[in-house]
This record gives sequence, structure tokens and C-alpha cells, in this order.
Amino acid sequence: MTTDTLVLGAGIVGVSAALHLQERGQSVAIIDRSAPGEGASFGNAGLLERSSVIPYAIPRDLRTLLNFATNRAAAVHYDPAFLPRIAPWLMGYWKASHPDRLRTIARELLPPIEACLDEHDRLVQAAGLSHLVRRDGWVEIVRSEAGLAEAGQRSHDLRRDFGLASDVLDRAALSRLEPSLKAAAIGGIHWRDPFTVTDPSALTKGYAAYFESKGGTIYCETIRSLTRQANGWRVTTDRGQHEAANVVVALGAHSGALLAAQGYNVPLVGKRGYHLHFRAEAGAMLNHAVLDEEVGYVLAPMAAGIRLTTGVELAAPTAPVNRIQMDRAERRAHEIFPLGDPVEEKPWLGLRPATPDMKPVIGPAPNHRGLWFAFGHAHHGLTLGPATGRLLAEMMTGEKPFADPTPFDIRRLM
Repeated sequence: MTTDTLVLGAGIVGVSAALHLQERGQSVAIIDRSAPGEGASFGNAGLLERSSVIPYAIPRDLRTLLNFATNRAAAVHYDPAFLPRIAPWLMGYWKASHPDRLRTIARELLPPIEACLDEHDRLVQAAGLSHLVRRDGWVEIVRSEAGLAEAGQRSHDLRRDFGLASDVLDRAALSRLEPSLKAAAIGGIHWRDPFTVTDPSALTKGYAAYFESKGGTIYCETIRSLTRQANGWRVTTDRGQHEAANVVVALGAHSGALLAAQGYNVPLVGKRGYHLHFRAEAGAMLNHAVLDEEVGYVLAPMAAGIRLTTGVELAAPTAPVNRIQMDRAERRAHEIFPLGDPVEEKPWLGLRPATPDMKPVIGPAPNHRGLWFAFGHAHHGLTLGPATGRLLAEMMTGEKPFADPTPFDIRRLM
């Protein structure tokens, strides 16, 4: 075999894994039906989220739950007919959202989150992509004095427990940082640790181009099957066959279907999310990505315009685009920032691959030598791509992993 490893998936996680394996002397090829950075890596808020150390859990307070149950919220929307299909996943998610369990999960996720900026920064410098990255954090806005007090306490707790850098902003301080925000935003928190990206797809494509410049190969082909061979693996596509000693499955929300044929029934749900770009009204500027936590959307300054990204939609992966959530978020976003006309005619839709315990799957297949996993990053795929690639490559090449991989073992879900 001329290829040591085939990486299935050309999103940020797959490309990062390929780069790290390549750095360790392996010959690597990537296979995906789409060009690099065209899946979930294309549509997100562009946050390299060092500050989001607590996963996105199901709220436990009755008021929020009742708000979500009405199906009128912007943060969460669901298709009632779809919920019974994912009932076991939802129950697992609910259990994992218990405060005690959530603290444990946060601690397990912390090492790769702590490494995320350094790992991205190294690749950004090597690939010449500094023009895509800003290092001045993002802003969480609040709409009430009570919300500001709550946000201030949360900021204090996260600084104390996780060493995060943040500033609590009153209205005057927020106006100095973001002069174009409207009066509905009475204050907020400036989370100063994270980086932001002005074009997430271009970042992934840039990493992929760097991989190719070092001798890597990318095949734009549709994967049909994965077959165990005597000395490795065969991947059959719509254009032929590829063989290698190792295969890494990094297909995001599409990983489950391929792995089911190998006997791994992974509880993986694709949380649907949307984005749409807008022009700013004349004279208005947005200097940072802005999260409206109370409503549930992000406004982010991107190369294509002001990107409005939605929360979570729970519906079948193949269901048509549903504008309800985007329209609700857009109406509330106008209260915060002077958005102009949309740049595109319709929203982009993507799938965030989520496990019920909010942790990715990273590591070896327990029953198949040479089969490896890197998927299930939910809202943190862009953030954790390079850190995941490093952890997986260290495991695959026998190095001491920089973080304990045990919490990410697939056996916890089986």
C-alpha cells in the first residue's frame, strides 16, 4: 500500500487530522464528496471558542424549558414528528445536562479546549492564513439589569474556575467597544481569550491547501463502502477504490451511517443550524462577533457581510430549509444592530454532529484494527479541529497523548 492513512471527511477535523499525521511522517489522503470546508465547517459563527468551557446543555429551569416547549423560541426549534425518532438521544442529553454531570464533562473537555488556540495558531502561521484570524475575542450582550448581574457572576465564576479573561461592560463601556449597537443592549461581557475567523470555509480550505503543498492528496469522491482487508482497509467510492493500512472516519454528522455497517451504532444527531449574511446599514460597523444569549443567535462580521447564525433546529437531516428560526432571530437582531438587506436569497443549512454526552468521539475502533474515529464535535468543530487532529495523531503513532483520550472513547456510547 502506498498510503498509510485515508481520512474520510474534508471538514476542519478531517483536514487537521491529516495534517498532524502528515507531520509525523505518514502518507495521507483525504476523501470527501465535497471540497474541503464545504460542510459544517462552512457555516458557523467563526468562533475559536476558548471561553466556552461549559457545553451547550439542556436548561434545567422550568421557565426556559416551557419557552422551548412552545416551539416559539429563536434559540431552539423542533419538528414534533422528529422528536420520537431521537428520544433515546434526548434522554441521554438530558441526563448529561445534570449540573453534577455537566461539571465532569466540562473538566473532561477542558484539555483540548485549552489547547485550541495554540494548535490553530501554529497551523495559521504555517499556512499563511493570519489575515483570516482576529485575536480580540467576542462580546456577549445582555438586555436587562438582571441579565447583566447574572452575566457578571458567570464571568467571575469562569475567571476563577478556568482562568478565562473577561471584562464586564456597562452600557458606556459596550458603546465604546461597539458604537453601532442599539440601546436594547444595555451591557455585556467581553470574552477576550477567543479568536474569531472572518471566513471559516477559507480557513479550512487554507489548511487543506497547506496539506496538499506538503504532498498530501485530496479526492473529491462519494464514499460508497468501507471494507476490512487482510492488511488494512479498502474504501470504495463512485470513482474507484483506495486502500490504506488505517482509516480515519471524520465525516461529521454523516459518520454514523458508514460505521453502522461495521457494527457501531453511534447515537449521533445532526443539530441543524442556519446562517445568512446581511449588509450593515450605512455607517454601521460591527467590530466583534456578538452573542445575544437571551434570544439565541450570533452576529459575526465576516468577509461576506454580517453573518447571522441561529441556534439549534431538531428536524430530519433531509428536511427542507425552514426559515422560521432565521426569521425569528433576524427580527430580534434588528433590535440590537442596524442590519440592512440580506446578501443571499436563502439561508445556508448545515448539520452539527452531536453525541448525547456533548463530547466528541476520538480514538480507535474497539473491534477493528486500523479504524479510527474523529467526529461528534457539535458546536465546537471549528474550535477543536486542530487539537483533535493532534490528539488522534499522537494515539495513532504511539506518542504520549497531550490529553487523556479516555473520555472520548466510543465505548462510552455503546
